[in-house]
Amino acid sequence: MKKLIIIIATVGFFTPQLKAQQDPMLSQYMFNGLYINPAYAGSHKYWSSTLSYRNQWVGLEGAPSTAIAAVDGPIPGKNMGLGLILMHDQIGVTKQNTAILNYSYQIRTGEKSKLALGINAGVSQFSAKLTSLTVWDQDQVFQNDLTSKMLPRFGVGAYHYSKRHYVGFSIPTLFAYQKGMDFNFDLSRATFLRRHYLLTAGYVFDTSKDIKIKPSVLLKYVQNAPLEADFNLSTVYKDMFWVGASYRTGDAVAIILEYQANSFFRIGYAYDITFSKLRNYSGGSHEIMIGMDFGKDLIKVKTPRYF
Repeated sequence: MKKLIIIIATVGFFTPQLKAQQDPMLSQYMFNGLYINPAYAGSHKYWSSTLSYRNQWVGLEGAPSTAIAAVDGPIPGKNMGLGLILMHDQIGVTKQNTAILNYSYQIRTGEKSKLALGINAGVSQFSAKLTSLTVWDQDQVFQNDLTSKMLPRFGVGAYHYSKRHYVGFSIPTLFAYQKGMDFNFDLSRATFLRRHYLLTAGYVFDTSKDIKIKPSVLLKYVQNAPLEADFNLSTVYKDMFWVGASYRTGDAVAIILEYQANSFFRIGYAYDITFSKLRNYSGGSHEIMIGMDFGKDLIKVKTPRYF
């Protein structure tokens, strides 16, 4: 099992034939909207930053680990937002480093709602330390390490939102180009990356003065892979404490906690329990998120942040 994970990761990074879910996965995506949709940039009146770290399938050698830093905010006096994502992802002997710049333009659609249209542009670099593998059958493939050149990538998204709801659609990698392949709208001829189609939605309901309920959903699709859905339900107490659960089809359930310490600082934690066959080899997955908001005293009086 351990060797299989490493080999699959290597093939997925460096051959265009493999088609599967490629982008790193987060359980707390609802608190890091910039990661899945460039149109999220600047959707709050203040600047916001998050640091996320995910340690997946604890106890399994070569299992994925992901670190993401993200910051976004509005451009003063403009209906625009900017955001930056820095990401490091490792699976077995393979590594991915990515930097993505995001831009959005907001259009008012009602007294309290906006539609944002976003684009992103970034670069990724992939590497695989094949010489560190223990192999039983000698093969020239494993005689040298692999490192890709900088791979440019571009994505798009749309995001409709108000204080109480959001609906978003995005393709984080619409175009990409890999040196040595054709520059083509057909992504399979331009790179080993594949288009991921993401649809998100969420709403906040008041159940009492102190308690709110927030259901949300994320649908993920990539060609030749099963449609995947995350169904989430969170309870918010006094706009400070979040307790939630998430169900990922065919994969896992997650317990999600968040604490809004003050107007500037929040921290979140998620624990995934897989119900696939990997449960026999893994102790689950851990994910921690730290968020900080800043800028102009958070616009004097900060409204509660639900997403």
